[in-house]
Amino acid sequence: MDLTKKTVLVIGSGVSGIAATELLREKGITTILFDGNRELDADALRKRAPVFGDVEILLGELTEDDMERVDLAVISPGVPTDLPMVEALREKGIPIWGEIELAYYFARGEIVAITGTNGKTTTTALTGEILARHFRDVKVVGNIGIPYTSVAAQTTEETVTVAEISSFQLETVHEFHPKVSAILNITPDHLNRHHTMECYIRTKESITKNQTASDVCVLNYEDEVLRAFGEALGTQVVFFSSRRELSKGFYYKDGEIFYADGKETQRIIRVDELNILGLHNYENVMAACAMAFAMGVPKETVVEALRQFQAVEHRIEYVTEKQGVRFYNDSKGTNPDAAIKGISAMNRPTLLIGGGYDKDSTYDAWIESFNGKVKKLVLIGQTREKIAECARAHGFSDIVLCDSLKEAVEVCWQNAAEGDAILLSPACASWGMFANYEERGRFFKEYVNALS
Repeated sequence: MDLTKKTVLVIGSGVSGIAATELLREKGITTILFDGNRELDADALRKRAPVFGDVEILLGELTEDDMERVDLAVISPGVPTDLPMVEALREKGIPIWGEIELAYYFARGEIVAITGTNGKTTTTALTGEILARHFRDVKVVGNIGIPYTSVAAQTTEETVTVAEISSFQLETVHEFHPKVSAILNITPDHLNRHHTMECYIRTKESITKNQTASDVCVLNYEDEVLRAFGEALGTQVVFFSSRRELSKGFYYKDGEIFYADGKETQRIIRVDELNILGLHNYENVMAACAMAFAMGVPKETVVEALRQFQAVEHRIEYVTEKQGVRFYNDSKGTNPDAAIKGISAMNRPTLLIGGGYDKDSTYDAWIESFNGKVKKLVLIGQTREKIAECARAHGFSDIVLCDSLKEAVEVCWQNAAEGDAILLSPACASWGMFANYEERGRFFKEYVNALS
């Protein structure tokens, strides 16, 4: 589609909508902004984001006449694609793009794209740091917090873009074509949005839909869905495994990470040389190594980057130690599987803060993963009663319900002993109490540092 003389409707006035509007205006394309929240004030939006200054703003309802003026709709990731308004646009033959597709339309260079239920942010940050040591121009974008549209206009044929792609963003890709892709794992998440596990799986796998036989897809061999997917995929597939030796691919064994090319096996690194904890992080390291090798980065460069990489903020992030009690911020543990990894990384008796927005998750496996390590469960948010009921059903009864994160931190501190850990790993989204998991993590650290 040639957008030169088209009118584009941007749906959503948040960070993604602002970045999309900025890109479209920079390219001289007629843009209309729509937000379904009729309580918003157009003047306040223009004050908050100057790019909206000369853009027509529609609030509350999109009329038939409004739709007739539109050639393309660009929706923010938080806007469900099955809303009646989106369906109405689709029925009129108006293409529905997301922020990723819009950025791809204007961007240049090669793309490394990463998705999966858990580990995306760490793997994306690590891959970006590795590639930045080898390529002159590397941009790290996407669900990691930097909209792809905010940098697309600055890319050239020499640019390598490393993109963290969520399932919400994958719903609206059409031509998006990464040279290297990775699906780290697939476990139940966002079923309130995708409705079925089958739909969620298909959405994740769609990151490969435009890849060809000359492209590479990195997959987790220990995920049965991804193993079967890889065996039928038309791209070059590189597997990684945390549980067994592979004749070809990356694998973890006895504290070391290896790479086998089908003929020879070489050691990449000992995991005690890394600054990140847990088997799940060793999987992230293997995925990053696989993508870096696929992009032609020398082993020596990869290993140097691995040794210097620090854990990303909000992902099993060490905060501080007070009177022999260590505090960890795992606010990015927004689903049970991610939170299981947070618990698994702890090597001390742990007071655990959980709970938040209900994404229709089940918590049995999370509770079972406590395995004697969790000494007290402190719950907040919409799911606190649901999780408490599940915990009691599994025989865990040392539970405290709190009305705020601040109260939860104080309760944990009052009940902690020297040698314990206090871990925020909610197994739930932050919505309803916080704007996002980043804000939740920042408040946690603020409350922790304020403890006497």
